[in-house]
Amino acid sequence: MDTSILGHKQINKVKGEAGFLYIDDGGSGNLPVVFLHSFGGDISHWKSQLDHLRTSRRAIAFDFRGHGKSDSSSTYSYTAEALAGDIAAVVDSLDLGRFILVGHSQGGSAAVAYSDTHPTRVAGLVLVGTPGKTPAEISKPIISSLESDVYQKVMDDYMKQLVDGAKPEVSSQVNRGVKKLSKKTSVSLIKALFEFDPINRIKRYQGPKLIILTSREATQPNSLCNQVPEVPSKIIEGTSHWPQLDKPEEFNRILDDFLKTIK
Repeated sequence: MDTSILGHKQINKVKGEAGFLYIDDGGSGNLPVVFLHSFGGDISHWKSQLDHLRTSRRAIAFDFRGHGKSDSSSTYSYTAEALAGDIAAVVDSLDLGRFILVGHSQGGSAAVAYSDTHPTRVAGLVLVGTPGKTPAEISKPIISSLESDVYQKVMDDYMKQLVDGAKPEVSSQVNRGVKKLSKKTSVSLIKALFEFDPINRIKRYQGPKLIILTSREATQPNSLCNQVPEVPSKIIEGTSHWPQLDKPEEFNRILDDFLKTIK
């Protein structure tokens, strides 16, 4: 593990199966929390949460393969299981025994995949804006359009919907990250998300779990909260798909309440 110091925070670079993964690791005390970003995201999406939690516990975020400063997959392996392998590389390199996973969107899918195979290590699971299982009749036409010459228009329309309700600075931050992804990487990631079925895996995980979502997501039939209604959920009103960026204080309060329930 290659380690350097940036300000008061320790930045680690560890080797994963697809290349190096960049980590922001800081704080101490209590069970660690590991944050997992969305499609096109990076460590910066969790800055408010890292700063908030590090006053009392260890909090970690990292860039998935192909995102932020981490290396891309030369084989375009971006399944939820592959991203769960990135989680494994990070937590094992940092010698974390038990920890809480907080995953947003794509990161939530990876968190579900990891918790399904390592249930005793995951002390709690928070899924933020994480997709449920999308029917093939919906997903297949979307993938076909992304693989065609109208890719950019489809992506622009898709991102416009997701950032609706975002603060201007949040919209800019999110779009900058997405634009860094190549077409091939984006299609591989989105296809993998559609193929992943989180439902039975979430039901098998018996630890504390919580779904955080927006009011718009709550009305969608394929929303995770509607597919696993037995899992407690909290709605944050008036935000984009990135509630932790649009309303960090409200998000942090919900997260604090959840963390209090974990032994």
